[in-house]
Formats: sequence, structure tokens, C-alpha cells
Amino acid sequence: MLTEIRKEKLIDLCQNLIKRPSVSGQENKVAEYIKKIFKEFKFDDFFVDSYGNIIGHIRGKGEGKAILFDGHLDHVPVSDEEKWKFPPFGGEISKGRIYGRGASDMKGQVSAMIAAAAYFAEDTNREFDGDIYIAGVVHEELFEGIASRKISDAVNPDYVVIGEASELNLKIGQRGRAEIVIEVFGKPAHSANPEKGVNSVYKMSNIIQKIQEFNPNFQEGLGEGILVLTDIKSSPYPGASVVPEYCKATFDRRLLMGETKESVLKSIKEVLDEMMKADPQLDAKVSYAMGSEICYTGETITGERFFPGWLFSEDDEFVKAAYKGLKEVGLDPKITHYSFCTNGSHYAGENKIKTIGFGPSQENLAHTIDEYIEIEQLYKGAKGYYGILKSVFGI
Repeated sequence: MLTEIRKEKLIDLCQNLIKRPSVSGQENKVAEYIKKIFKEFKFDDFFVDSYGNIIGHIRGKGEGKAILFDGHLDHVPVSDEEKWKFPPFGGEISKGRIYGRGASDMKGQVSAMIAAAAYFAEDTNREFDGDIYIAGVVHEELFEGIASRKISDAVNPDYVVIGEASELNLKIGQRGRAEIVIEVFGKPAHSANPEKGVNSVYKMSNIIQKIQEFNPNFQEGLGEGILVLTDIKSSPYPGASVVPEYCKATFDRRLLMGETKESVLKSIKEVLDEMMKADPQLDAKVSYAMGSEICYTGETITGERFFPGWLFSEDDEFVKAAYKGLKEVGLDPKITHYSFCTNGSHYAGENKIKTIGFGPSQENLAHTIDEYIEIEQLYKGAKGYYGILKSVFGI
């Protein structure tokens, strides 16, 4: 499947994606380059939606299932370039590794997906029944699954492969994620006379203590539904001689299968209601954080920060087909689960589309200084995607 010429093209593609910085909301240079690549690799067509997602399409000669490979184009910022041994946007090769921001998360995987789909189409002369889509997705780092909604609406896939790094293992689920906001409304007063006000931070501290008593839910395979404080702010700020009248705390909640927006907030609402009955001065409410981000196209993405969990059985027909395909190209994947949130929250969690995760590279290399992908992993990732296509289409 991977000749020496094909390997060179794959490495070159990965390097060129890395050389184009693409923090969330600024993915346009990478998207423009991928347009060129889709043409060069003889995709049948492609389109860019209003968010800036770019979706390439390869059409089989017969009618059949549609499989979508999802890889995000954005990466986290580089905070201090001087700490990097290799330039973060150089795509340099050293000792069998390609270095650069996004190499592992996840421009290497996007490169492998594009190459695998193109080589599969070439090798089979498109003699398969169905459609292959490769999606370069925007804003995943800030908004897991939100931009993907537009993609699934457009192509309506039967199967989805999330390309996030999995160390070549087969992922069949993940915990979801929610950002929960608790707000406390107090009463301002001069700090010389604090008894005349209601200190919102003191009230919030009681709530935080109570929430720490929560026993997280547990689900076999996915683990605990963690609830942890990640941020707290008070107002006015700076509070010069003023008792704070407002306090907001943000909690990160890891979601398990079957948990809904309503069920997740219910237990917290019950605690707040109980505390407000016991303390007439306490005025508090809970909600989900709202996000709003500007795309490079000028479109605005907005939504609640609630991204569901998902989990499929090892006996699921798509899981079995993917596993078979990976084995047939010489890989030996373990069936596991992602420890972090992905765009699968939309495809599987919201839309119930059959979804698996598979990608080269180590999960813990994302967002690190001197991020890299091993070239051998890149090759094996492309072989894995190729194998999945062969198995799904019965080639």
C-alpha cells in the first residue's frame, strides 16, 4: 500500500500542514492548502462550509455506505517559542520524528487520512460501493463537536472514524465534558462594615465545600464522572474596600453514557435549593457555560459547553469491521477508550452515528513543547485507515 514514493508524499504533506499555523479561528491557510491536496490526490470533489470546515469526497462506482474520517485542523497556541528545540512551525525531521505544533494533535493524522483514502481509491480503481469523506474540522480545541454538526448534516455518514491519537489502538468510547457554572449574587458593602453586605465569595465557599462531598458516578470502561473546580472569579475586581457582590465558579464535569443536560444539573440544583432554604441570604443558580467563537470565515459558533459521552460494544458491527481491517494490515490494536473529549461527542453522543477512534502517535504528546509524530507511526496510521476502508467496503 505504501510505496517509497507514497511515503515521501505522506511525509511532505504532514510537513506542509505543520508549516501553516492554524490556531482555532485561523485555520484558513491549512484549509487552502488542503484544497490543493484534494485536487492533487484526485478526490472527486470537496467543499468548504460556512464555519470553514473543508470536506473532501471520493465516490465509489456503486451505491453504499458513507464513511467519514474526522480530523481537526486547529491547534493550541505556542506560548513560548524560545523553549522549543525545533521550530514549532518548521516541520523539521530528526531521528525518525517530524516536529512541530499539531504534529501529533493532529496534522499527522489528517495527512494519513487523506493519503490512505486517495491510495485506496487508486488501488481499487474506485471499485467499491459507497462514499469516503475526509473532514478537516475547525475549532475542535475550543468546542468539541460543535463544528462537526454542520459536517454530519451535510454528508450524513453511516460510520465515523475519529483520528485523534490512539497509539494505533481502537477506541470505542470516551467520557464527555461539560462546563458547569455556579453563580452567587450577594450585596455590596464597604469592607469597613462587612455586616451590611452579603459576601458572595463566602457563600460560594460553602457551596464548593458541599460539592466536594459529591460521589462521582462510575461506569465500567469509561471511569468516573469527575466534577472539579477549574475557575473562580468575583466582582467587583479589583475589590478595593468593597465586599464582593458577585461570584462565579466554573466546574469541569466528565460525562458518562446516558447522562443528559437535565440529569447532570439536577443534583446540583437540589443542593443549591436546600442551601438557599437554610440560608435566606444565599442567592445562587447553576447553568452550563456558553461559548462563542469567531471562525476564519467570519461565521460565529455558539453553544452550551455540554459534550456527551459515548460508548459502543466490542460486538458492534462497525467496531468488528474496523478491528478486522487493522489486523489485516499487520497492526495489533487493543480495544480501549479515549481519556479525553473528541468530536465523537457530536457524531456518537448527539447523533448516535456508529463511531470509532483510531490514530497514530501517543495521546500525551498533544499540546507539549517539541510536539512530534514518529514517522513510523505516521506510516502505520495510514495503513490502518486503509485497512479500515478495505474491511468496511469488503475489498
